[in-house]
Amino acid sequence: MNRNSSQPSVAIAGGGLAGLAAACALSDSGFRVTLFERRPYLGGRASSYEHPGTNEVVDNCQHVLFRVCTNLVEFYRRIGVEDKIRWFDEMTFIEPGGRSTVMRASPLPAPLHTAPSFLRFPFLSGTDKIAIARAIAALTLTQQPDTGKSFLDWCRSYGQTENAIQRFWKPILVSALSEDLELISISYAAQVVRESMKSREARHMGVPTIPLTELYNRAGEYIRQRGGEIHTRTSMESFVPEPSGVRISTNQQPEERFDYLVVALPFESVERVLPQTPEATPLREKLSHFESAPITGIHLWFDRQITDLDHAVLLDRTIQWMFHKSRLLSTRAGAQENGSYIELVVSASKSLLDKSRSEIVDLALSEVREFFPLARSADIVKATVIKEVRATYSPRPGIDAYRPQQTTVWPRVFLAGDWTATGWPATMEGAVRSGYLAAEALVRASGGNTANFLLPDLPATGLMRLF
Repeated sequence: MNRNSSQPSVAIAGGGLAGLAAACALSDSGFRVTLFERRPYLGGRASSYEHPGTNEVVDNCQHVLFRVCTNLVEFYRRIGVEDKIRWFDEMTFIEPGGRSTVMRASPLPAPLHTAPSFLRFPFLSGTDKIAIARAIAALTLTQQPDTGKSFLDWCRSYGQTENAIQRFWKPILVSALSEDLELISISYAAQVVRESMKSREARHMGVPTIPLTELYNRAGEYIRQRGGEIHTRTSMESFVPEPSGVRISTNQQPEERFDYLVVALPFESVERVLPQTPEATPLREKLSHFESAPITGIHLWFDRQITDLDHAVLLDRTIQWMFHKSRLLSTRAGAQENGSYIELVVSASKSLLDKSRSEIVDLALSEVREFFPLARSADIVKATVIKEVRATYSPRPGIDAYRPQQTTVWPRVFLAGDWTATGWPATMEGAVRSGYLAAEALVRASGGNTANFLLPDLPATGLMRLF
């Protein structure tokens, strides 16, 4: 579809999920979109590329979603990749030594649907389970404000056993929020628990079956089909707000003018592009309170099959998740007959940042062989480690007070990013929500019809409807 020059123009700085969501929504609303991304591919921190050391296309980190991610699911549907997500309704927990336990939903209504599986967990004692059940009830059914204390503090004050903390709360929340329990706010932890318990479908996990950049290239096609432009290897260096527009400079062009601008960059990159004017000081002050949390992805290729599981939660060790990519990726159909390609994920991976590739691979191999006995006789064909040092913002107590709205002091400039005020933590769902909220604010500022891109939360079912 061709656009004409009479349409209002919007520059989107950043081709991650937040920028893509805003661009797609605005492209559907009569705006002429131009998106700038500094990398040679789309997706931002949720991307993939051909790794030079392995000649394999690898994701920078495994990304998953759940049915509670209503806006992310809608975004995938919008750009035509919903069928590239494979859904799972079971989750396997594995202990060192190889004993596995499956969590699945029962016919009981929410929030009791996982209770039978939970009560059979052999790696938790009866005392652990009673303590966890009390905590889940409190987190799900009552308001848990951010008191300035960490979730670990809350656990200890609420009678959680050390085993419950290490084998239940840590695997769930560190993976969901990419931070250590002593640095997670109580309100964020409560939101994760509450959202996952609100219906039988809420905890269904979706895994992309194609590389992440291939997934998000569809968003680029969507934008182009509606007359927009995508400029990769192009970073916005600065912008100058004006009463009737915004002038931006990139590493490719000294100056271009647009009617509106959406800054969809990671929080640590925003400060660099802000104008050197007093109006930017409050936003700079808010940004100074954010800190990053790292995630490390470890990719291993074995010469034979090491497990028939598609994914698993790994307990008591450094590695938290295993994803069997040669079984999950549709582009590798049949590859599982000859070997196993797995990706291991370590969230809040500060302990790995100073370790070398070989040290991390040796650690991973040692732990994998504890969990999967077949791996003990398998040889590694190749391996690589990807450290995403600034994977997410740290969901620390008190950080919500500094998350900015999508509108700014400049009427034609808007913010998007999972670190903005979305009501969600740093997730793909939060990123898409921020893009839709920025697009809604921009449409309102343009004087156009009120746009509602944001979808409501997943409705509660069963007994959860009472709360």
